[in-house]
Amino acid sequence: MDIIEIANKINNIGGSLYLVGGALRDEFLNIENHDKDYCVTGISKDEFLNLFPNAKIQGKSFEVFTINNTEFALARKERKIGLGHKKFKVETHKNITIQEDLARRDITINSIAKNVLTGEIIDPFNGIQDIKNKIIRATTNAFSEDPLRVYRVARFAAKLEFEVDKNTIILMNKLKDELNTLSKERVFTEFRKALNTNKPSIFFNVLRKAGVLDIHFKEINDLIGIEQPIKYHPEGDAYNHTMLVLDNACNLTKNEVYRYCALVHDLGKGVTPKEILPHHYGHDARGVKLVENLSNRLKTPQIWKDCGKVSAKEHMKGGIFKNMKPATKVTFIERIEKSKLGLEGLQIVVNADRLGKQGENEKELEFLEIGKRCIKSVDGDFIKKKYNIEEGIQLKQKLHEERINWLKNY
Repeated sequence: MDIIEIANKINNIGGSLYLVGGALRDEFLNIENHDKDYCVTGISKDEFLNLFPNAKIQGKSFEVFTINNTEFALARKERKIGLGHKKFKVETHKNITIQEDLARRDITINSIAKNVLTGEIIDPFNGIQDIKNKIIRATTNAFSEDPLRVYRVARFAAKLEFEVDKNTIILMNKLKDELNTLSKERVFTEFRKALNTNKPSIFFNVLRKAGVLDIHFKEINDLIGIEQPIKYHPEGDAYNHTMLVLDNACNLTKNEVYRYCALVHDLGKGVTPKEILPHHYGHDARGVKLVENLSNRLKTPQIWKDCGKVSAKEHMKGGIFKNMKPATKVTFIERIEKSKLGLEGLQIVVNADRLGKQGENEKELEFLEIGKRCIKSVDGDFIKKKYNIEEGIQLKQKLHEERINWLKNY
């Protein structure tokens, strides 16, 4: 049964079917979207189930019906009855209009509907104009009823590279005290989606503008205003540098773990003793605990935390690899190759970091290529054959020595 058949069945008993939300927004933006949501008006739950007895029902606070992997919801109104993201009383019946349903939605660009049969566009909050103007705007003051919308706005701003209007920034700030009521999982989901955009710095900049960055991203917020040696960092403070490095990393890789590592590489600068500023001696070691703190607060996957700690601890050494002596280089290569982040991940962080300092594009720090060649050329089998020895301390020692010799001749 296709969507037109479903719409006709609904229409035949006095109802209407509308395409709503992100799929319609993306249609206006010419962005491909296979995740389509539909809103049903004019019929009751019982009438809907009589029409589609095989529909699967999901949801607790409100019910969503699935037909052929497509989701349908009855038009509804919501009323906040307590703090947090879930404290709502939901009202749904056949007399609720599509306009009333759109009014409860978060931002205007998501508050548009299209009648499936007639093609009529319902846009009571001028969402189409906001799409044209690249503006994210709260649909109504009811925006303030759900604190999760703070992070959704910042994430949409990063995804679409839109501006957030001033009144919406104010509404976001008013929700600051409620942000701690959100589950770690919900915050992490929005953050993760933002991290997978082309310019995740926008996510953080919007939260900063709204004055809420310190709630779940305290370690990032602590970088604001932290000075750096201007000779190496003409971009400004440690926060600006981190945002540049993050966006640079996104140009270099789609791997979200590596992107996270770029974000957290310099967290140690946020706690540099004031008396040594603008220098940041030891920030690499200090950053490890801060990565752990941020990762725990966001409940990131363990691999994110493990790799982020390696990034904080090792990125400075990776940046001076070319100046190391051969023995030190081999020790570094072996240590990073065995780490959770690996040579490839750290190389991306180091390259993004370097671009964030000077905006240059020279390849002079390629420990990744050297390391891969060294490890491949001189492995355990090579040592066993050359020295006729088996596994053990002697093999490891010879392996290390031969790799140093290989590097000297490289």
